[in-house]
Amino acid sequence: MAQTIAAKQHPFTWEAKDLRGTRIRGKTMAANEAAVRASLRRQGLVPTRIRKKSNLFQTKQKITTQDIAIFSRQLATMMSAGIPLVQAFDIVGMGHDNQSMQKLIMAIKADVEGGATLAESLGKHPVYFDDLFVNLVNAGEQSGALETLLDKIATYKEKTEAIKKKIKKALTYPTAVVAVAIIVTAILLIYVIPTFESLFESFGADLPAFTRMVVDLSLFVRTKGWAIVIVGGSAIAALIYFKKRSRKFAHFLDRTMLKLPLIGEILRKAAIARYARTLSTMFAAGVPLVEALESVAGATGNIVFQEAVLDIREEVSTGQRLQRAMEATELFPNMVVQMVAVGEESGSLDDMCAKVADFYESEVDAAVDNLSSLLEPAIMAILGVLVGGLVVAMYLPIFKLGAVI
Repeated sequence: MAQTIAAKQHPFTWEAKDLRGTRIRGKTMAANEAAVRASLRRQGLVPTRIRKKSNLFQTKQKITTQDIAIFSRQLATMMSAGIPLVQAFDIVGMGHDNQSMQKLIMAIKADVEGGATLAESLGKHPVYFDDLFVNLVNAGEQSGALETLLDKIATYKEKTEAIKKKIKKALTYPTAVVAVAIIVTAILLIYVIPTFESLFESFGADLPAFTRMVVDLSLFVRTKGWAIVIVGGSAIAALIYFKKRSRKFAHFLDRTMLKLPLIGEILRKAAIARYARTLSTMFAAGVPLVEALESVAGATGNIVFQEAVLDIREEVSTGQRLQRAMEATELFPNMVVQMVAVGEESGSLDDMCAKVADFYESEVDAAVDNLSSLLEPAIMAILGVLVGGLVVAMYLPIFKLGAVI
């Protein structure tokens, strides 16, 4: 129902006067002009001008996890300031530049106005609001501390987004440089080498072995390049397909990633940080440990850790202590296990998990910075050897000819 309401709504700009005669302008989402007028009158405003915004040149924008994180923080701020929930949706929604996000917020608002709880309204959009988000909101509504839980959700989202950005930062630079190296090498092999090849043929002399190898490589790329592209593209597509469809393959891939030098350590620390941060947030919200662990499993971002957390949940549900269950997985460092043990003994598991999360988030920051400093000179050296080797191969025959003359 919410999806249908969101699809029929359109953006409107309006001008109105309040009881004092002050002119006010704003934007809203509504099904038609009559709905805008009715909404303004309910707010004690007299509409003087309403205009439907044209969508002719607007393209549908994607809703990102960053949008959801910002929405969480804005809603938490509004609720903390004492602004009613429905009015907060209006303020947050109309202040958003992303039209898709505006429609999502207005759809949630329509459900809340229709009598649904906020948790139920968010649960109708599982693509954007996962079980963790919905469960925390539900806990906040039931305990009467929704604004406090929204603040915890916002902090949690901001922390997890920061980790994701750090990991992307670690992977983006080397990927971009390797891509540039491949493109430059392909241009040299396809367009530059053939020019030198015709020049070499006019010499009538045998080419150096290195130059002959490069010329043969250029010929192969020009004649079989399409096959390389197809095979490479198919391999990447197959990798993505089987990772989504096959749990065994996804497990193998994620476990392999954890064993990679440098990158694997960053992924491991990030997974532990997400585990600790999520568990801390859920436990602080009053969610029972067994129920919390189910949401924590999906938040780790790695299927190896996800399955380990589900195993921990099974152990805890039978009466096993969390510390012992974590220790049995052999995935968590001793420091993490001991911190959790202290938290269980002292009744401050949420605080201890938060400290673990803070520590490993700072570790991820430091590891990413170290990785960047190590990769920059290494990648530049590889790029220099690759491109420089092609240039040297082309000039070797010229040097040889000069020596003969």
